[in-house]
Order: sequence, then C-alpha cells, then structure tokens
Amino acid sequence: MKNFKLGLAILAIAAFTGMANAGGVGYIDYAKVIDNYDYAKQVTKEVDAKGLEMQQFLVDKEKEYKSLDTPLKKQTFEAKTAEEFKAKQDAYVSLKNKREQEVYTKIKEAAKAVMVEQKLDAVMDVRAVFIGGVDISDSVIAKLKGAKK
Repeated sequence: MKNFKLGLAILAIAAFTGMANAGGVGYIDYAKVIDNYDYAKQVTKEVDAKGLEMQQFLVDKEKEYKSLDTPLKKQTFEAKTAEEFKAKQDAYVSLKNKREQEVYTKIKEAAKAVMVEQKLDAVMDVRAVFIGGVDISDSVIAKLKGAKK
C-alpha cells in the first residue's frame, strides 16, 4: 500500500510538472499563409501558366483537326494528339505536385521553427481547432518572408 501511494504521488508530480512545462498548441491558417507567401504565389502562377499552355495546345490542335480532309488523317491525328496531350498532362501533374510539395515543406519548416521558438507542443491547422490554441499564422508568414527561396 505504501508503494502504491508513493507511485501515485510520483505520477501526480510528473503530471503537474508536465503541465507546467507544456507550451500549448499552436495553429496556422494555411490558406492565409499561402495568400501571404510570395513563393507560393509564384508557384501558383507557374502552375497556372502550364495549365494555360495545355489549353492553348488543345485549341491549336482543334484548328489543325478541322483542316484535315480525310477520316484516316483525322484518326491518325487524334491518336497522335491524345498521346501528346497525355504526356503534357502527366508533366503538368508532376510539376504541380512537386511545386506544391516544395511550398508545403517550406511552410512546415517555418511552422516547426516557430513552434520551437514559442515552446509549443504541437501545431495544427486552424480547421482542426474548435476552442483554444495560439494562432501562429502571422509568425509563420514572417518567418517565410525572412527565409530565402
């Protein structure tokens, strides 16, 4: 019984010590960070430009298709165009995923640095927070603006 009480006392002390050292939970508004991060805007413009290139490719190919005079030429053209478009689409998706991952990684690194600076236990997205927490969005934005690309 003595050991049980001693164990409870040690657990209570550990729990209170842990609470005293707890920094709390921070959260970021990811959309706000993206909207205020120049590198993210640059990436969005780059990806959008590639999307517009694909649209222009289709417009140009449609004009070319209309100028063809035989069904065989049209069929061959369709197959070739579908193949070209698939390659362009794959490259677009690959670029988009790569660039978005770069932005996400940079934001995550900045959030982690702010978490350490403010001695927080975790950082969550604002959509996961119902009540409480510390909004560190502006600190993350400041950290990103100070960071090199």
